Amino acid sequence: MESNFSLDYIGIANRNVLRNVSRAKLYEEAIDHDEGAAISNVGGLMLRSGEKTGRSPKDKRVVDVPGMTEDVWWGKINMPLERSNYEINRERALDYMNAVKQIYVFDGFAGWDPEFRLKVRVICTRPYHALFMRNMLIRPTPEQLEDFGEPDFTIMNAGAFPANRLTDQMSSKTSIALNFERNELIILGTEYAGEMKKGVFSVMHYLMPKRGVLSMHCSANEGAEGDVSLFFGLSGTGKTTLSADPHRSLIGDDEHCWSDRGVFNIEGGCYAKAIGLSADAEPEIFKAIRFGSVLENVVYDEDTHQVDFDDTSITQNTRVAYPIDFIDNAKIPCVGGHPKNIIFLTYDAFGVVPPISKLTSSQAMYHFISGYTAKVAGTEMGVDEPQATFSACFGDAFLVLHPAKYAEMLADKMELHGAKAWLINTGMTGGAYGTGSRMSLAHTRAIIDAIHDGSLDEVETHSEPVFGVEIPVAVPGVPTEVLNPKDSWSDKKAFDETASKLAELFNKNFEQYREGSSAEIAAAGPR
Repeated sequence: MESNFSLDYIGIANRNVLRNVSRAKLYEEAIDHDEGAAISNVGGLMLRSGEKTGRSPKDKRVVDVPGMTEDVWWGKINMPLERSNYEINRERALDYMNAVKQIYVFDGFAGWDPEFRLKVRVICTRPYHALFMRNMLIRPTPEQLEDFGEPDFTIMNAGAFPANRLTDQMSSKTSIALNFERNELIILGTEYAGEMKKGVFSVMHYLMPKRGVLSMHCSANEGAEGDVSLFFGLSGTGKTTLSADPHRSLIGDDEHCWSDRGVFNIEGGCYAKAIGLSADAEPEIFKAIRFGSVLENVVYDEDTHQVDFDDTSITQNTRVAYPIDFIDNAKIPCVGGHPKNIIFLTYDAFGVVPPISKLTSSQAMYHFISGYTAKVAGTEMGVDEPQATFSACFGDAFLVLHPAKYAEMLADKMELHGAKAWLINTGMTGGAYGTGSRMSLAHTRAIIDAIHDGSLDEVETHSEPVFGVEIPVAVPGVPTEVLNPKDSWSDKKAFDETASKLAELFNKNFEQYREGSSAEIAAAGPR
């Protein structure tokens, strides 16, 4: 613990700085200074993130600086920001930090492989944010902190203070601005902690490929024989749930890199969805909620402080953040060998994607570039029927380079190391959302187990007519009628019409990537 740490070098003269303090101290600070802070009945720190309860992707900007203009995938994901406008936002952040009563600093690492790790300094004004990043970054040893020196990248989170909407290139009072010249991330106008986590991820998405390392939005675990699996998928598809396997060691639940030496986790913790969380369905995650964890935007009983994980009155996006070593079977350090299985997860609300498919190399690249899942009715205003969502590389919001760069790197690494690819639907079966039912988690776990124990390596398959993927005729523990989605629908004509509609959506989305893709990849989509 260090008090009154000097931040003069960055332009902050405020001397009330607490640097690298303990969890207990941050709890104490949060109870004293974070409005609405409370401790749950099992010891987790409960906080509200204010007006914003999720990320603000439309407010993300990347400063266009010499040397990177030609590299960046400019557009709706990476909108450019002029240096002068960045400096205005930076000055607002500094002014705010010089005016507050207390500043918190946490120094940590991004990346478990010492050869590639990044030294990250977090400067913030809410103890909750400091504890959150203490969980999400890799925590240095006392010896490493003594030798920490200057950070490679700095986050200045002044999220309680708004951006000036009259500043050029601002779209609202919220601004998340990345500057690779200053190696800084400035946050204004949002107190949602996930912006810091994903800001670090975007930084790694730019820096790692330049070193020949593939950065990936996926979870990872490892079997007893050292076999590594990667789980790609958008929010709500099951990355965290399915990688938290009691029979396998968890390498990480969300952000990884694949180097010539194998896989390593970027983070030191996990950030799991808490909606519907239960001890029966997700025991590993449920047990991780204890002293040191951060419960974000949850509803709890005012007397007992017991959390109601089914209450979405604040947000659908309730979250819990905890150190990865809170998972009993986490692998520390969080590194592994080269992956044996690549698993793409989708929540198909249309109910036509098979629960398990074997993919060819071309199909794997097609589905990686497509990054499909679906929103369901009732989750957003105006969504009254299933809506297809496509996110390149299963995480285009965090990409800095063009998606083709990451896809090419994945294809090369899969071929070099002989990794198999699978597509898993964790969404609807027996009909679209509103008619069918959600795929049984027990069935999905049985499918994942069969992939890991090799049961599906030589099993007979048949070709699915719409997507052209191979469906196993049998999977231990899974009813055969579930495996072929059309068999699970009572109205076969409705299935054909729905499948045709989804195929058209896939093909329309892929048009933007067709020019940069090989003929084999382009031909691997739905028919």
